Amino acid sequence: MEKSSHKHSRGLWNTRLGFVLAASGSAVGLGNIWKFPYIVGQNGGGAFVLVYILCTIAVGLPIMLAEFTIGRKTSLNPVGAFQSLKPDTHWVKIGYMGVVAGFFILSFYTIPFSIFSLIHSFLGASPQTPTWLKEQKA
Repeated sequence: MEKSSHKHSRGLWNTRLGFVLAASGSAVGLGNIWKFPYIVGQNGGGAFVLVYILCTIAVGLPIMLAEFTIGRKTSLNPVGAFQSLKPDTHWVKIGYMGVVAGFFILSFYTIPFSIFSLIHSFLGASPQTPTWLKEQKA
């Protein structure tokens, strides 16, 4: 496979720890950290947690290693990486799917918070102070 003739200026991680923490933070949602263990603990599902971890490793590890390998080989964004490896094939759609999935994940976390804050700002209430609590004090 021939390398591309043009140079790409890409940012690099300063330390391995920074990369590992950033990758872990993007891979592990807040629901996995806070809500999932709480619900499992309430319902006595310790055996399920073990199966959950094993399935996560069995499915997630090969996908993560494939993404690292493709990214390291091409040094391109997801769409460009698949385009350089297999031009004009259905694999390029996989790159687009990765970008769209990232967009939807970002939207899932930011849009509800933004709407919640907007509604509270129009009502004149602080998002930390529920309206029922303000009415009780009056």
